[in-house]
Amino acid sequence: MTGAKANGGIAGHPDRVAEFRRGVHQAIDYAKALSCPRVNCLVGFPPAGIDRAEVRRTLVDNLRHAAQTLEAAGILLLVEPINPYDMPGFQLSRSAEALALFDEIGSANVKLQYDIYHMQRSEGELARTIEIDLARIGHIQIADNPGRGEPGTGEINYPFLFALLDRIGYDGWVGCEYKPRTTTEESLAWLFP
Repeated sequence: MTGAKANGGIAGHPDRVAEFRRGVHQAIDYAKALSCPRVNCLVGFPPAGIDRAEVRRTLVDNLRHAAQTLEAAGILLLVEPINPYDMPGFQLSRSAEALALFDEIGSANVKLQYDIYHMQRSEGELARTIEIDLARIGHIQIADNPGRGEPGTGEINYPFLFALLDRIGYDGWVGCEYKPRTTTEESLAWLFP
């Protein structure tokens, strides 16, 4: 949770476990101050020179700790895969990889932060994946592809996806994480076609 800006996350770093766990408590303080019921943990890149099995054990242990600690505070842990084109080498790049990790963690308090932009770039099959994994998705965020612009600037059929979310009963928020082509206000025109 801390260090994410500098290196994309430290959850799998065996030599930074204490720092990660302090970051969990700091995230709880921030989340409570902002009345935020969910916290996203970027898992980061595997550290160089450390056995991948040790990195995976550290990742699972840290996320299990985060899920339990956040649950005690009434906060849901989210984990977000990032596409390998924007962030080559990131530990999770597909939704199935994240879900397999969740199975290892063994907590109901960890869910997928499904970023439609990243998943379009990594795996496609957006509608089918969302529908199949809906119960394990804790948050959805959007940007179009290519270019990570607002909906309607690329190839993703957002009217279809929004209708799908309604049809299958997604009742969470949809966050906008795009780069506006003009001003923020003008980039919201897609909301009111």
